[in-house]
Amino acid sequence: MSGGVDSSTSAVLLQEQGYEVIGTTLELYRGSSCCSQETIMDAKKICNQIGIPHFTYNFKDEFKKYVIDDFIKCYEECKTPNPCIECNKYIKFDLLYKKAKELGCDYIATGHYAKIEYSEKYGGYVLKKSEENKKDQTYFLYSINREILPNILFPLADYKDKKEVRNIATENGLLVAEKPDSEEVCFIINDDYASFVEKNIQDKPKPGNIVLRSGEILGRHNGLIHYTVGQRKGLGISYKEPLYVIALNKEKNELIVGTEKELYGSKLYANEINFLVDFEKWDKEIFAKIRYRASFAKAKVNKQEDILEVTFDEPQRAITKGQSAVFYDKDGVVLGGGKIL
Repeated sequence: MSGGVDSSTSAVLLQEQGYEVIGTTLELYRGSSCCSQETIMDAKKICNQIGIPHFTYNFKDEFKKYVIDDFIKCYEECKTPNPCIECNKYIKFDLLYKKAKELGCDYIATGHYAKIEYSEKYGGYVLKKSEENKKDQTYFLYSINREILPNILFPLADYKDKKEVRNIATENGLLVAEKPDSEEVCFIINDDYASFVEKNIQDKPKPGNIVLRSGEILGRHNGLIHYTVGQRKGLGISYKEPLYVIALNKEKNELIVGTEKELYGSKLYANEINFLVDFEKWDKEIFAKIRYRASFAKAKVNKQEDILEVTFDEPQRAITKGQSAVFYDKDGVVLGGGKIL
C-alpha cells in the first residue's frame, strides 16, 4: 500500500469480497514519492480506518541492487530504462510475494489496473488488459513470474474509469480519496533523471559532437545521459528542418540526429524475454507496444534462440534501446515481452 487511492480502494474491495486483508508498505528509497514518511503514515491511517493490520518492510538494499543500479547502468550504456518494470519483477512480485507467503497469505494484491483470469485457450492463468484502457498497466507487469499468476489479485481490473475508484474511496470515507496520482519515477526528484545519474556514476559524462548520419557536425552535446531517442528539445542546434535524436553512439561519444522520418523503423530485436504464454501458442500476428504510451501495433515475431525478431506492419516511431517491447494477442492477453536491443 503506497498510501494512494488505488491501493487503499483495493484493500476495501477485497474486504467487501470476504478476504482477510493485511496491508504492507515497502521502504525502498529515502525521499521516494511512493514510500516517504507521509505515504507510509497515509497507508497506516487507511489500515487503521478499515481495521486491518499494517506492516512496513525495508527493501532499500534490494531496491538499490535491482532497480537503481540497473537504471544507472542503462544510462551509462546509452539505453533508456524503465525502472517500474524492474521493481515489479524483483521487488513487488518476488520479494513481497515471498513475505506474503511467510505471513501465511494465499494471494498478493496491488492497485494496478490489470486483470488475471483463467484462459481455456492457453490452458492456464493469464495477465490481461484491464477495462480502464487509459490506465492499463499491464505493460509494466510483463516481467513477473508466470508461476505466481494464480496467486495475484488486481481488485481494480474491471473498473473502466478512475472516477469510479475515487467514488468508492469517497463512499467509504477514505482519507486519500482525492489524493493526486503520482506518475513520476519514484526516486527521481522533479523528473531530473540526468542529474540523478550524474551524481551516481564514476565516469562523469563528457561533451561530444552532435552529428547527422552523414557525419556532418552540427554542434556539441553536454553528455549522452542527457538525451534519449525521439528527443527534439534542448539540442541547442539550428538546421533547415526540425531535428530529433535518432541514436546515441557511446564508442564515439556522438549524438546522432536526423529528421522525423528517420525516427521510424519497422523492425526491432529484443532479449531478456519473459514468456507469460509459451511462444508455440502465440498467434502468427500479434500486437506490440514499444513503450507505455505507445499504441498497439500489429507485428510478426520470430524466435531466434534467446532473441525475438519483431517486424511491424507499419513503421514505429522512436524505437528505443532499453525500453521494453510487450506483446499481446487480439483479446488483450499479455503473451510476454523483452528489452529492446
